[in-house]
Amino acid sequence: MIEQDVLVITRHGAMPAFTACPSDPGRYPAILFYMDAPGIREELRNMARRIARQGYFCVLPDMYYRLGQLRFDLSRRDDRMSAVIGAAMRHLDDDRVMDDTAGLLAFVDAQDRARPGPVGAVGYCMSGRYATVAAARFPHRFAGVGSLYGVGLVTEDEASPHRLVGRIRGEMYYGFAETDGAAPPETIATLQAALDAAGVRYVLDVHPGTRHGYGFAAGAAYETIAAEKSWDRLFDLWDRTLK
Repeated sequence: MIEQDVLVITRHGAMPAFTACPSDPGRYPAILFYMDAPGIREELRNMARRIARQGYFCVLPDMYYRLGQLRFDLSRRDDRMSAVIGAAMRHLDDDRVMDDTAGLLAFVDAQDRARPGPVGAVGYCMSGRYATVAAARFPHRFAGVGSLYGVGLVTEDEASPHRLVGRIRGEMYYGFAETDGAAPPETIATLQAALDAAGVRYVLDVHPGTRHGYGFAAGAAYETIAAEKSWDRLFDLWDRTLK
């Protein structure tokens, strides 16, 4: 495995990122890994390594770079820490993250170890929205995109992600928890209706007996069966669309 801490140039400055790819000779399809609200931590790096081990060039950007270097010790999480995490999450919006995505695409295009052409992505929690918007804003680049218990996918705003899905050309995977106040059944139904109306190729799972955050092994909501099924869905998607 080749791992590096790098700086990705965006229109807003230098964004730190972690990259991982196999050490075997060759070029590997790129996967952009959009973080969840608690931000960069070793658990996310380990997930990036897992993606890389399957034959991908994975890039995990620090999406909070505009605020400096934010690192949260989640073992000490309380209401005060949650308030800070929430504030950090809210400083982002679609336009900022899409500006960063343009920088990430330029970055992977310049890497000797990254294969030119279509890329994949996955976004968890707050970034389930951003992964979907990226697939819509850069339809010529994103061939396979996953959104895991994404928040903000259906809003009243004209730019709500569910209103943009008609622009998507790639394939999508959506994984939701059975119990999730941020993505209740009516939200999932609205998203699914929009995907169907737009003719998007997608798979959507609502995992029984799960809560928001089921995919993170270090979290209290972790559910092994659902998490592994989501991994299987992602790798099947990327293997079909990128390899």
